[in-house]
Amino acid sequence: MSIKIKKSGRIIKAPEHFLTKEDAKSPEVMRRKFLVASASSAAASFAALGLAGATRPAAAGVGEGDPNILNLPAHSTGLGQPVAANPYGMPSQFEKGLQRRESPGLTRVSAASVAFTPLQGTFGIITPSGLHFERHHQGWWDIDPSKHRLMVMGLVKNPKVYTMDDIMRLPSVSRIHFIECGANSAMEWGNVAVPTVQYSHGMVSCSEFTGVPLSVLLEDCGIDMKKAKYILGEGADGSSMTRTIPLDRALDDVIVAYGMNGEMLRPENGYPLRLVVPGIQGVSWVKWLRRIEVGDMKWATKDEAIHYVDLMPDGLHRQYTGIQEAKSVITTPSGGQTLLDKGFYNISGLAWSGRGKIKRVDVSVDGGRNWRTARLETPVLTKAFTRFNIDWVWDGGPAVLQSRAQDDTGYVQPKINQLRAVRGTRSIYHQNAIQSWKVAENGEVSNVQVY
Repeated sequence: MSIKIKKSGRIIKAPEHFLTKEDAKSPEVMRRKFLVASASSAAASFAALGLAGATRPAAAGVGEGDPNILNLPAHSTGLGQPVAANPYGMPSQFEKGLQRRESPGLTRVSAASVAFTPLQGTFGIITPSGLHFERHHQGWWDIDPSKHRLMVMGLVKNPKVYTMDDIMRLPSVSRIHFIECGANSAMEWGNVAVPTVQYSHGMVSCSEFTGVPLSVLLEDCGIDMKKAKYILGEGADGSSMTRTIPLDRALDDVIVAYGMNGEMLRPENGYPLRLVVPGIQGVSWVKWLRRIEVGDMKWATKDEAIHYVDLMPDGLHRQYTGIQEAKSVITTPSGGQTLLDKGFYNISGLAWSGRGKIKRVDVSVDGGRNWRTARLETPVLTKAFTRFNIDWVWDGGPAVLQSRAQDDTGYVQPKINQLRAVRGTRSIYHQNAIQSWKVAENGEVSNVQVY
């Protein structure tokens, strides 16, 4: 399908791009920086577009042309940097603003906090390792792999202790999966709480993971298939994170992973070993994995009996609700960004489901009154991000952008009022409601809730 584009819109990047790590520690500084940086960027962009009220440099007369084309820059006339100037490659200095960021005041100590992925600035479905979100319960460690051990015990005939060399010589697989913290979007349960997609949805990432299928290790140790019903994964950090996983899932697609995005895991993502439990909330993806125990019942450890439970309207708690249901979010345009002029825009976003593949994503620009089906960009993989795109011509009027995902089980992403009707407003986990972004007449995009 060919599209005739008469006018292409421009977008000011979301405010996070203008913040330093020090700025992000102060909410008041953040607010001032948002206003100053957005105003200066808007003025520059309006001037570049020649819009009403903008001024052009005196030298840029009619017919003189663009000096960025007519005058050869240094990089076109000189010798560039040598190979391996940066032995481990780095992003361009002009992209340094795109960082994962901690939300000021979210927790009392940063060792038990979250660093959010800047979804608004990523492309495709793979999250760069340096932007992969972090969630720790007692800080992260860079563990010496030569000293790290993995014990497999419990209902097995031959309990074993594996070194990293033992594990890395076993048959391996590489698969692309999303990982989402169960508390992603939690701040939006009651009402609008954060301004941008980085903070509303940034506790999710998608990577290629490499490792040994857990089933291979369990078979190697002689699992007792008559008695075994669950496995327990335990981490080596100070919190000794432990999580119960049903055996059928453990034997299906769970990986004991050492690789991520073509290299070893980063320390903050569990180096040298972690569990990958596709479709299940991130807390079950135990980092710094040191022990797997096979048992015949759930362990009800502290992080699954009293934490990571869902408080229902009647006061009861739902436990072991690990699956991340179908969810989507528009990342461009999204909160904190500004549309600079009328015309064509490409609405882009991400969709994912813990139950399988994304089958369809519909997009609305009028708050859910009318929907159009978006393009699903390949590859479309099970329990992985799916990138969607749809064309939109903004007429300069108010708009409310929404996306609604459907997976291959038939599950459809709910509206926030539908979710609250079942779950109430006092929950923390598994908030997968439709996200709304309001576009004002001046082009500013903000977070709103539509019922």
